[in-house]
Amino acid sequence: MPEHFSHHLIYGTLFDYLTGEELTDTDDERIRQDISRMMIEQKGFGKTELIPRSCIDTLFTHHFVRSTIDLTVRLGNRSFMIIRYGPGSLVSRERAAIAAARVIHADYRIPLAVVTNGRDAELLDTVTGKILGNGLQSIPDRAAASLLLPALTFLPRQEGIKLEREKRILNAFDIERCCL
Repeated sequence: MPEHFSHHLIYGTLFDYLTGEELTDTDDERIRQDISRMMIEQKGFGKTELIPRSCIDTLFTHHFVRSTIDLTVRLGNRSFMIIRYGPGSLVSRERAAIAAARVIHADYRIPLAVVTNGRDAELLDTVTGKILGNGLQSIPDRAAASLLLPALTFLPRQEGIKLEREKRILNAFDIERCCL
């Protein structure tokens, strides 16, 4: 069996803060767990309002990509924000997060996306693509989100060529280029 090489240090396993599921313990996963903890303990969301590890599968030009949405944030019956973690630069992750928010839900486009490296964050409007705020403090807490929710625009999900374009963008940005 061929060896699998990875740039991730694996420390063993850990238990997911939200679900209790056993996960591979890496530096990146520890940061994801810190983000979940922040959303509960500092931002005031309930565990049932956070959906971890939703996936979007795409296949273009013979490249299958499974894009993970680290957290989908819900209030009432509406998903209104996604959070995507990635180490390093935030600007390089903005467009993929917007694409993910536009395609993940079957009925509507999720209006807000957050990109974070665990130390910094950007809050994005997925309709316009504009940055609404910078820093972890720009992520709305539950009280602010409740006030913000009625003013958010939940556009219908794109169809046809527009939906395919968003999925192509997600596929291109999320393809694994290391460890091959």
